[in-house]
Amino acid sequence: MDLPSALNLARSQAVDLVEIAPNAVPPVCRLVDYGKFKYELAKKDRDSKKTQHANLVKEVQLSARIDPHDLGIKMDHAVGFLCEDMKLKVTLRFRGREMAHTEVGRQVVNKFLHDLEPWGHPDSPPKLIGRSINVMISPHPKHKRAKNPKEIPDTPPPGAVGQEASAGSGTEGVAKSASKKAPPVRVTTDGASNPSGFGQAPFADLDTPPASTPPAS
Repeated sequence: MDLPSALNLARSQAVDLVEIAPNAVPPVCRLVDYGKFKYELAKKDRDSKKTQHANLVKEVQLSARIDPHDLGIKMDHAVGFLCEDMKLKVTLRFRGREMAHTEVGRQVVNKFLHDLEPWGHPDSPPKLIGRSINVMISPHPKHKRAKNPKEIPDTPPPGAVGQEASAGSGTEGVAKSASKKAPPVRVTTDGASNPSGFGQAPFADLDTPPASTPPAS
């Protein structure tokens, strides 16, 4: 169909003439509602982005003498990758004389895989290739996968609230008892008590006349 006839046909049906394959001979066009056509394309694009993480591969590197704290940090990263539907590649590399004790590295990898069982499963058993042990881990489906521990809010340990309450009541009791104590009494330089609270007796140096004794009756 020539172009003028195609345009007339699109106007008669109140739709748009959209070019689908411009490089084809002859070019391919469709009679569609252009707004609806754009919406369907955007929907397909969103659906494809949802499965895009499955094609991403993250790598976690271990060592035969890794510290337990560092192993925990690697575990947190691995759980985060698997919870985002990413595949995980675990690599343990041997350095120097560590190749003489590859069983130590295998124990580290097996423990790492065992701890990751709630979130993913290995595609194949760990393999020793050259100077490293490699294994690929795929995430479980969302309905079979455990939640990310970082997304679970922390709850106070049992009895913590009661301990805080008892500590507060004890503090209040001490404060109340302290408030009932008598005011402090300081001692002057001459050893006499000074209820006024001054460090020095304010009228100690004043010359006062001796008190007159009343006449005897």
